Amino acid sequence: MLTTIIYRSHLADEVPVSVLPGMVEKASQLNARHQVTGILLFNGTHFFQILEGPEEGVLDIYGRICADRRHHNVVELMRDYSPSRRFGNHGMELFDLRHHDGGSVLQAVLDRGTSKYRLTYDDRGLQFLRTFVEAREKENYFEVLPADYWDFVPDDNGSPAPAAAAGVTFRPVVDPLGREVTALEALPDNAPAGLSGVALYEHNLNAVTGALHRAGRSCPDDIMLYLSILPMTLVYVPDAVSRLISAIDSAGMVPQQIILGVSETEIISQLEAFSQAVRQLKQAGISLSIDNFGDGSAGLSLLAHVQPDRVRIGAGIVRNIHRSGPRQAVVHAVLRCCSALEINVIAAGIEQPEEWMWLEAAGVTDFQGALFTAEGAAVAWPETREAV
Repeated sequence: MLTTIIYRSHLADEVPVSVLPGMVEKASQLNARHQVTGILLFNGTHFFQILEGPEEGVLDIYGRICADRRHHNVVELMRDYSPSRRFGNHGMELFDLRHHDGGSVLQAVLDRGTSKYRLTYDDRGLQFLRTFVEAREKENYFEVLPADYWDFVPDDNGSPAPAAAAGVTFRPVVDPLGREVTALEALPDNAPAGLSGVALYEHNLNAVTGALHRAGRSCPDDIMLYLSILPMTLVYVPDAVSRLISAIDSAGMVPQQIILGVSETEIISQLEAFSQAVRQLKQAGISLSIDNFGDGSAGLSLLAHVQPDRVRIGAGIVRNIHRSGPRQAVVHAVLRCCSALEINVIAAGIEQPEEWMWLEAAGVTDFQGALFTAEGAAVAWPETREAV
């Protein structure tokens, strides 16, 4: 299967530009052995490359490229399949943009094309190429520091998350640079296997109200409490909202402290009835979050229909976001949309420093994940190694 991968990267500061011709010659020979062809652009600091060939060969070459320490901030922009090669004459051909006139280099690249159809800018790959040559959208290119720039130091003197209670565990939401816990999430135990229908939703409501009761004794007065609930629980259990409000009061809390999260991945079969329940929650002062945003298929529709107070982007989107152009584009779009609607965004499932750094640069300030709170440990705040 003819596969295309397009990426951009940054030349390492300690690597002299003079090594490029030799590097390209060796890479071209390696590519040829894998039946991989393409074109490489360089603008003085950044690379842009189109790789084309059999899928196994392209993936092997790209894996070597990602591991090469002569460049960093490697971001995959596109991975696609096509009936023919765009550039089939060379294992790797270098275009140093510093030696070409900006107005002619685009046509010069097109002239190297080997497709039996005339290459045009309707082609996605060439649209990426044109954006790179014209240095457009630089505001979306966030280059993160190496992972070893940071240490994550447990705050043994701070206020740790409450210890797990029977049937519930706690997971903090943190602002890493502000060194602040902004909310606590109470996680009830999973439902027993085999439950379905009304029995499942009744169990879910009991688990949430039970978590509220136990969390109320542990949650500080100035901290928001985050709980997840199945969206259809609010529909199929007739008095669900009133029972939630009663549980909040019994826990010694106020509705304004509560964020109720519903997952985008759960099917909402009665949207109007669900929306009516959401209106009752909000009328009582309870905030709503759409969780696992981007992992399901109805996120944008829910944004327009129920207008939540928060959106929580899950691990399915944030994992390796520093290396994925498509994921970066999705998060940029979500953040712009949420900013226009004044919706706060939480990024969950953070495991790598580079994921956090990219999202922080994009404008996210609230995070969850093992990077900051390993299970059972105190919150770990980022410190530069120099400061440590």
